[in-house]
Amino acid sequence: MKVGDLLIDESEIVESFVRSSGPGGQNVNKVASAVELRFDARRSTGLPDDVAARLIKLAGGRATQDGVIVIFAQKYASQPRNREDARVRLASLILRAQEREKPRRPTKPTRASQIRRLEGKTRRGAIKALRGKAGAD
Repeated sequence: MKVGDLLIDESEIVESFVRSSGPGGQNVNKVASAVELRFDARRSTGLPDDVAARLIKLAGGRATQDGVIVIFAQKYASQPRNREDARVRLASLILRAQEREKPRRPTKPTRASQIRRLEGKTRRGAIKALRGKAGAD
């Protein structure tokens, strides 16, 4: 399975088929059309360590503590379509995990903005100072 720049071995993807609660009418009670796809991101030879870590983080609740991504697909009434849906969802997760975050470069406020901020604070303080009780004058 080719995902972006990576090549993932088909043997690393484990699929099991179970009965679906989705569409299918009476057929839903007798045919295992839902797909549970499992992919071990930590032990995958096709994924670099940094991509695997981002993939597990992106998967959120779909990832187990062991780093296995579990995708359950039951949108369609047919098994092949659910299987394809699960694989597409896994591929899109892996594609998103390949994107590296842009490093944040801290910036400093300009001198003019610092002066504006301090002048605003001075004005606000003067307004609040006028709210006090009248003097004995």
